Amino acid sequence: MSFLIKGCELLEITGLQDVRISHGVIEKINSNILPIDEDTVIHASGGLLLPGLHDHHIHLLSLAASLNSVHCGPGEVQTEAELSAILQAENNNKTTDWLRGIGYHESVAGDISRDWLDAYIPDRPARIQHRGGRLWVLNSAGLEALGLLNKASEDNLPQGLEKKDNGRLTGRLYENDAWLRNRLPNKMPDLSEASYRLASCGVSSITDTSPSNGVQEWNHFHSQQKSGKLLQAVRVMGSLNFDRELKKLPTDPLLTMGEYKVHLLESDLPNFDTLCSDMTEAHLRGRNIAIHCVTHTELVFAISCLEEVGIVEGDRIEHASITSPKMVSRLSENGLRVVTQPHFISERGDQYLHDVEIDEQPYLYRLQSFLKTGVALAAGSDAPFGGFDPWSSIRAATRRRPPNGVVLGENEVLSPEQALALYTSDPAKPGLRQRSISPGEEASLCLLNKPWAKAREILSSDMVTRTWHLGKLIYSHHYTRGQN
Repeated sequence: MSFLIKGCELLEITGLQDVRISHGVIEKINSNILPIDEDTVIHASGGLLLPGLHDHHIHLLSLAASLNSVHCGPGEVQTEAELSAILQAENNNKTTDWLRGIGYHESVAGDISRDWLDAYIPDRPARIQHRGGRLWVLNSAGLEALGLLNKASEDNLPQGLEKKDNGRLTGRLYENDAWLRNRLPNKMPDLSEASYRLASCGVSSITDTSPSNGVQEWNHFHSQQKSGKLLQAVRVMGSLNFDRELKKLPTDPLLTMGEYKVHLLESDLPNFDTLCSDMTEAHLRGRNIAIHCVTHTELVFAISCLEEVGIVEGDRIEHASITSPKMVSRLSENGLRVVTQPHFISERGDQYLHDVEIDEQPYLYRLQSFLKTGVALAAGSDAPFGGFDPWSSIRAATRRRPPNGVVLGENEVLSPEQALALYTSDPAKPGLRQRSISPGEEASLCLLNKPWAKAREILSSDMVTRTWHLGKLIYSHHYTRGQN
């Protein structure tokens, strides 16, 4: 099937154009293309046609699971009383199914533990995830369901399971998503709803940045794509040995190997020499490195490791949440790329103003400073730990306003054009090669219902009318899901 998009605006060409897409690529662009029998004709009425958006940092499995989870943190829940009421209501549902909570932050009820949860939800297994994504808190019923309740003294407990001085488990489990998932029912979530919601925002491809990605996750992505449930192409980051495991896995142009993902935690940094050795091994095997950095210390450590082993073009920093002027210079001098989350200012800015030292607040989620110093910059949602809508992120980059309305980092504001570019660069070269709409390019596209002059003032996913991936229509506002 081919599509003929009539009367659309292109950023690259003056005047309205017709665009024909066929066999997965853009076949022809002209001011007046006559339809042929194979064409499905779409009248754009002057709406802007863009490259399909790419989310450069997302956790798709977690996003899918979050759609059936209870929200336990800021945005939906503000106080301990509100959270306890939600948990008590869930406890009274007369079900033995797991409760999965997400988005918790200690501003709601402090550093909660197994005992705190037991007071409000004692009768069904529960696990609550911290907003940062690294911590799960389980109640006693949850520990029992996992076979952990009376095993605090055993040596084969998962690393990261916290114990008190007396050996009693607190219910706090750090950095063990994969371990936990493998011991729960319904291990791998259906991706259809999450994928469709992304498509409705114009997203035609993603980079899944979960460090624990391996054979199981790759196979699930592949099967969900083959069944039509996963509509986007996926670039998959993962562990150091993921590339060796990949040799045994099905290959597909819609599923590609990504970087070796390193997840730093300031309170538990890895041995410097060991990490450098792993990075060297990744480089020798032709893989780039992506390092999670949300504190100044983590960023200093990450760049020091990369400088020690030798930076290879394509190595990148994820988040760069706090970047001092000196570290901006080091990123620029080393040619490192940054993938960040502009919307965290609009979603979490009030909390940052409370938690982050005043002298570091100007360094939060910098944008313009990176561009001015030549740092290649792109963005990703970090969903479900941030909102998945790229247009909310694009809009946030142009405003820098927390919920309280005070501009945070006025000098970091981007123009709408700069903000849009955060989501339209090549998945393998974030912030560098901007994808274009020209003959021969892949037909992964996003059509808006407005020209750019109006769209740049709104920057909302409500403007998206259609999304294509490799010439296949994966979203249309004219159809309900399953009809297009």
